[in-house]
This record gives sequence, structure tokens and C-alpha cells, in this order.
Amino acid sequence: MLLYVVAYDISCQKRRTKVSNVLSAYGQRVQYSVFECVLQLQQFRELREQLEQIVKPEDSVRMYPLSRHTVRQIEIWGGIPLTERQGSIVV
Repeated sequence: MLLYVVAYDISCQKRRTKVSNVLSAYGQRVQYSVFECVLQLQQFRELREQLEQIVKPEDSVRMYPLSRHTVRQIEIWGGIPLTERQGSIVV
């Protein structure tokens, strides 16, 4: 499993809502247009397939995989700590 940070910038409200709904099924919203998702490879592939059906060329979606080493270096100021949001991540 890897932690993915998924950020998006979509001007169309309808597509933005669809993307948000898909991401909500896979992870935790941490900012208005940023999600953290702990996924196995197959789940990541499923997420990509679903997003590819929604996202248009004028949209922007970025998915950043974070290694176990990188996850340990995450700094969170405010909000819920990473370990409480994602039980499978041990920092």
C-alpha cells in the first residue's frame, strides 16, 4: 500500500463534484481540492480508470505517491493527524 496525495483544479462544477465523489470513496479530504488515499496497486488503477472517464484536457489532476520513507517526513499543522485518518499508516 502507498499513500497518494491527489490534488485537482477543475473549473466545471459538475465534473469537480464527480471527481470529489470518486475520491471520497478512496480516501480522506484534507483540503478543498486535495485528498489523501491509502491504496493498493489495484485500487489505484481503479481510481485512475474512474477519473479518466470524468476529467477533460482542460482540467488538472495530480497524483503523488509517497514512499514509506517520505510519509515519515510529513508535517501536519492542525487538523487530524495522519495516523488517525489513515489507520494503516504508521508514522
